[in-house]
Amino acid sequence: MHLNDVDLNLLRLFDAVYRARSVSRAAERLGLTQPAASQGLQRLRTLIRDPLFMRAAGGVQPTPKAERLAPAVASALATLELALGESAGFEPARAQRTFRIHMSDIGEGRFLPELMVALREQAPGVRIETLPLRREEIADALDAGRIDFAFGFLPTVRDTQRSELLRDRYIVLLREGHPFTRKRRTGAALLQALRELEFVNVRTHSDTLRILQRLRVEERLRLTTEHFMVLPAIVRATDLAVIMPRDIALGFAAQGGYAIVEPPVAGRDFTVSLHWSRRFEAEPGNAWLRGRIEALFREGD
Repeated sequence: MHLNDVDLNLLRLFDAVYRARSVSRAAERLGLTQPAASQGLQRLRTLIRDPLFMRAAGGVQPTPKAERLAPAVASALATLELALGESAGFEPARAQRTFRIHMSDIGEGRFLPELMVALREQAPGVRIETLPLRREEIADALDAGRIDFAFGFLPTVRDTQRSELLRDRYIVLLREGHPFTRKRRTGAALLQALRELEFVNVRTHSDTLRILQRLRVEERLRLTTEHFMVLPAIVRATDLAVIMPRDIALGFAAQGGYAIVEPPVAGRDFTVSLHWSRRFEAEPGNAWLRGRIEALFREGD
């Protein structure tokens, strides 16, 4: 196969299917009909002589060859978009663009509502797509243009540009009226009482598990879930406790029905940062959205 045989739109289709893991969702994002997307994907399969994507539960899964191609295709598209963006500039009010952001489910709940309100007012054509990745993938995904930004407490993510947004700490959230709250405790007495609680935790949030380990309450873990945002409802309906960021917990507590306990344990402070790639730092759209995010969420701004 020669590069001259490949239509740029086929590469955009490949990239969209790879990201979405679905031909129909990729077609929707590209403004195509599903038959047109399927036909384009078949053309690319013929050119590359590989199935590229196989049917799977809920969509498709890439073949090994597609996995090898994906970073190169994403990088090439990002480079082209960067070059075009630099020549055209970025006009928020007129922009039609999708930004992809690594963000956990708890990050989505904390940052997306305010961000989407700001974008509706300033850049109504801009779309946001969250794309959670494993931490070891984030730096490469930023450099390849697979994602534009990463939010979170990501101390193991290296070789990126970053900006501190806010400082937070982990607390224990209980339901209002929980028997634990009937007595005031401090120091060692508080720590011992916390070790008598039963906890719920999220499988994908290793940092909360780290605090549970420091409290030495792993054996008191009664429920492990996949998603963070279901935890407040569980806590409110039971006597289970949950470790969670104070910034998020205050939002729940303000609505009533919850109590916050500050555990006397080291290592519960952390910093939420915005990460991006040096490759795209000067790209006008990246710079504009980065500035909006920092203006909205950086402490002291």
